[in-house]
Amino acid sequence: MKVAVIAPTRIPSRKANTLQVMKMSQAIARLGHQIYLIIPGELGPSVEEDRTWETLARHYGLSTRFPITWLPARKELRKYDYAWSSVRWASNWGADVIYTRLPQAAALAAYQGLAVIFEVHDRPQGAIGPFLLSVFLRGSGDRRLIVISESLAGDLRTDFQFPRGSQIMRVLPDGVDLQRFDHLPSPETCRKLIKTALLEQGSEIGSQFSPELFTVGYTGHLYPGRGISVILEIAAHLPDCNFLIVGGEPGEVRNLQEQVRDRTLDNVIISGFVPNAELPHYQAACDVLLMPYQSRVSGSSGGDIGRYLSPMKLFEYLACGRAICSSNLPVLQEILSPETAILLPPDDPQQWVTAVETLRNNPELRNEMAEKARETARQYTWEGRAEQILNGIEPAGRLSNAKNHLMESNEQ
Repeated sequence: MKVAVIAPTRIPSRKANTLQVMKMSQAIARLGHQIYLIIPGELGPSVEEDRTWETLARHYGLSTRFPITWLPARKELRKYDYAWSSVRWASNWGADVIYTRLPQAAALAAYQGLAVIFEVHDRPQGAIGPFLLSVFLRGSGDRRLIVISESLAGDLRTDFQFPRGSQIMRVLPDGVDLQRFDHLPSPETCRKLIKTALLEQGSEIGSQFSPELFTVGYTGHLYPGRGISVILEIAAHLPDCNFLIVGGEPGEVRNLQEQVRDRTLDNVIISGFVPNAELPHYQAACDVLLMPYQSRVSGSSGGDIGRYLSPMKLFEYLACGRAICSSNLPVLQEILSPETAILLPPDDPQQWVTAVETLRNNPELRNEMAEKARETARQYTWEGRAEQILNGIEPAGRLSNAKNHLMESNEQ
């Protein structure tokens, strides 16, 4: 099947939605489908170097190549020009189905009667968001709405009054490249490798990193609501543990480094952004992985995603086979259980301290949780997700051929 994936934002970027789009594109290609990824942006000498496949593969942790094209998107037109040109490009290419997270493209493709899969990670925003989703739902071609959590599905059913028994919506959380987490070294071995790499790069934190210490880690963005302040509180109470924080934009990293210096938290190591290709070794360097989301969680756009989120790091943590401490948000408990994580109140650092101490003092418990985590991760591969998304979709071209054949039979 020919699948045109229309990306919602510029690539490369550190936004989580670009990582998800790239992982899904790779998964579709691995299933044997013919895929083309369409991205908003311009081509030119100033950007081509950043868009080489080698650069993208390292940035996003990819190993299966697929074709990409960039189409213009003028900022003042709010991607409506890009939506129009990308849907037209996909149609001219002969796509059997369009898969997108861009509301404008989903509405336009559905309005034209094309087969379209629209993935949403939040309730539609503003005055135009609900309208575009309504246009998509009223389309004449085969349509599928993919949502990342049961919580979001429930709210959308209420907001848009889906008919009882409707099959248009499917709940599919995010996924993981499970094979990238096979045969990872021990935590201490990973820590030694990271320390060596940091020293070779001349990084100041290389000399600060003690591989022999029990290590607690966090990977991901440093936006408000991610619980970074909770991590600093835990670190202050456990000075004999490493706390490895990976990720963040340069300004956020500098701000966090200042906080750490002000509090004299010598056991907190802040690496900054790490390309996704290298991320499994940083996660595997940790004995315990933290996910201290707060009740309100800021996304890249600044909106609150705490009720609906399906963080990719959740599935990476599970695949990594390490003990997890996580906030007990209802949406996270759609995936996690007491067997795979210690679930804790987001706003009580002392309980997090106690949980980390319990895991540090009980290696058997850590191992049991790690095995259950790895077992759970096997249910959430990107390829399995892509297969469920595409399974049963009726390509627009086949629908047209079937209608033409029916008309010819009636005429005879």
